[in-house]
Amino acid sequence: MKQNPKPKIVITYGTFDILHYGHIRLLERAKALGDRLYVGLSTDEFCAQEKNKRPFYGYDFRKEMLEALRCVDQVFPEETWQQKANDVKKYHTDIVVMGSDWAGSDRFEYLKNICKVKYLSRTPDISTTEIKKRLGKNK
Repeated sequence: MKQNPKPKIVITYGTFDILHYGHIRLLERAKALGDRLYVGLSTDEFCAQEKNKRPFYGYDFRKEMLEALRCVDQVFPEETWQQKANDVKKYHTDIVVMGSDWAGSDRFEYLKNICKVKYLSRTPDISTTEIKKRLGKNK
């Protein structure tokens, strides 16, 4: 009897504040690289203490929005910069995917020792920062 091969696991991380089509395109492209997509969602505390920002929507609502997307299989809390290697091991991750603005960052490059790391180009002409500026909300 033939066993099913291990599913290919992809992880990405982010705040996913004001969810927009750039986020959705990135998530869909990340999912296309594997069988299951797990999203490390920055907690409100992590955003405030480490990322120096306050999301427009709270963690629970941002999690609910991500879980509603067909391409997202699981959402888990991102509470520290340092947790990523443990996440890769815990979820038996094959690939960590991030936006190209993170390329070369020490926050992700070290993960190449334990899994693949791939940086996807961002969707042009859309960003949460730009949306907030246009709405008159800087942080």
